[in-house]
Amino acid sequence: MQHLVSVGRLNAVAAVCVAGTVVYASKKIIEHIQQPSSQPLAQVSLTDEEHGGTLVAHVLKNHNVKFLFTLSGGHISPILVGAKTLGIQVVDVRNEATAAFAADAVSRVTGVPGVACVTAGPGLTNTITAVKNAQMAQSPLILLGGATSDLLKGRGSLQDIDQMALLKPHVKATFHVQAVSDIVPMMERAFYEAQSGTPGPVFVEFPIDLLYPEKVARKWYQRQVGNQTTLVGKIIGYYINRHLNKMFNAKSALVHAPLPIHYPLASHNYINKVLEKLKHAKKPVVVIGSQALYLPSQNSNYTAATLQEAAKWLNLPTYLSGMARGLLGANSVNGLRHNRSFALKNADVVILFGVVCDFRLDYGRTISSKAHFISINRDKEDLYKNRSPDTAILADPAMFLHMLSVSFHKDIANQWTEWYQQLKSMDMKRDAEIQSQGNIRLEQGRINPIKLCQHIEALLDDNSILVADGGDFVGTASYVLQPRSPLSWLDPGPFGTLGVGGGFALGAALSRPESLVWIIFGDGACGYSLVEFDTYVRHKVPVIAVVGNDAAWQQILRGQVDVFKDDVACALSYTDYHLVVTGFGAEGLKVETEQDIASQLTKAKEYAKQGKPVLVNCLIGKTDFRKDS
Repeated sequence: MQHLVSVGRLNAVAAVCVAGTVVYASKKIIEHIQQPSSQPLAQVSLTDEEHGGTLVAHVLKNHNVKFLFTLSGGHISPILVGAKTLGIQVVDVRNEATAAFAADAVSRVTGVPGVACVTAGPGLTNTITAVKNAQMAQSPLILLGGATSDLLKGRGSLQDIDQMALLKPHVKATFHVQAVSDIVPMMERAFYEAQSGTPGPVFVEFPIDLLYPEKVARKWYQRQVGNQTTLVGKIIGYYINRHLNKMFNAKSALVHAPLPIHYPLASHNYINKVLEKLKHAKKPVVVIGSQALYLPSQNSNYTAATLQEAAKWLNLPTYLSGMARGLLGANSVNGLRHNRSFALKNADVVILFGVVCDFRLDYGRTISSKAHFISINRDKEDLYKNRSPDTAILADPAMFLHMLSVSFHKDIANQWTEWYQQLKSMDMKRDAEIQSQGNIRLEQGRINPIKLCQHIEALLDDNSILVADGGDFVGTASYVLQPRSPLSWLDPGPFGTLGVGGGFALGAALSRPESLVWIIFGDGACGYSLVEFDTYVRHKVPVIAVVGNDAAWQQILRGQVDVFKDDVACALSYTDYHLVVTGFGAEGLKVETEQDIASQLTKAKEYAKQGKPVLVNCLIGKTDFRKDS
């Protein structure tokens, strides 16, 4: 315990890192970071039996958090107990990455930041890929992490690492809480930071002794130190007492309503400028991306339904990407799905709503140099990435789309009727080609993956949610499956992460219990989160997972064999994934022939409607459908 004396970091400051800047905040600065101010809701008292976890839970509840995703650990037990006490559903999973992925899905589907809570050290490091995925997808999740006592930091304590340094590059902001009085303001600020400006993940770190009841923490130290009568012992006792007194410096806390979210808004001058360009356009093209579908729950004027109405009213030839898939419904008048590159190369006006000129648009080269290029984005860096727009608008794309539709006269659309009909004709031709390719018989009688996807498409309900987790099979599915409504398609985003399926499906199914969630799994990706069928069973979450099982990392194998004539590390087996899930108490089905697809998928839907999670293991063959992808 002599090590405790030499730590020398017992000052009651709160370490705050916002937008990459580290600040050590005194009490006055903590008061400042609460700005902009919000309405106080309640005074929460801390009795001898209550603890810091109670305060965390009160903030979660005030921010309309319904679920807390976690994998248990002693560092965070008070938060989990506090959340359960206040009626927040604590959902324990089998891997911390799943907890973060599930929180990410909640953020995307509901507009309320999802929350994951993990223990110190390995518990936190297990979330890194999921947190980075959320950062790159601009998803505003909140990650709560336990930590060793500040007295023991850097002294070799169990699971002690520099977590702030580890998370800093992958989140918008990091907060380290060092006093009970700072729990509420820092948590409230975390929700504000996650949603304002460019959305993204935020990390809040809690030392273990801060979260437990004060009398429990004091007993821990007393048990270790004992009654010291020597001078050194008395000094140790003094420093420990000083640490505890400053940490437990409040017996109550004022909990506020959520802070107002701030994001850039466009002036009407920009609306008029875009309208002027459209008035003279003959071949306009719109691409709407994921950022346009982040709709904060605070703003009830801009919902998925109003955004859909606005996009349809504009009647512009429109392509959807990422989370925007499904925005226009399955059979919209102005929606297009194929030949996007052709459209962008031949357009005279191109408008990107929340879309980045990254690899998905060939770094901007897909857009004609002769077109007037307009981009609307909440992130300044993304707005100018790789190619500067002719008209760059730093604004929320959803709000801009709505404002544009209000001022738009629909008769303008007559100018591009011929252009739209050309694109629609090409779209229908491509659909027919894909339909035809789905009828090709494969070697060894394996299922054609296109045919499998066509059967899934036929069975989707209007409220279905599709979760995409895989490479080649998911790529094929994206050509065939048509999400039925806004916020009904979840994919990882630009990071291309495998393993999102288990967590995304969990978060989506809990947030939208009226919807049937389908996971479209590649067999490689399936292996990452197959164990979460245990979670689905325990928490009674009915999902349908369809595994396109071609016994390979097919997307990599195809190109690797082409170039190197070697399939090393690309071959898998036709594993009985359907039997694995039965071990967790779920239902498992196997499909080996195309004749059995419809009956087995229908059976899967029946199981799901009975409240049972089910996996359908479909043995598909190899095709050249995506050979040049």
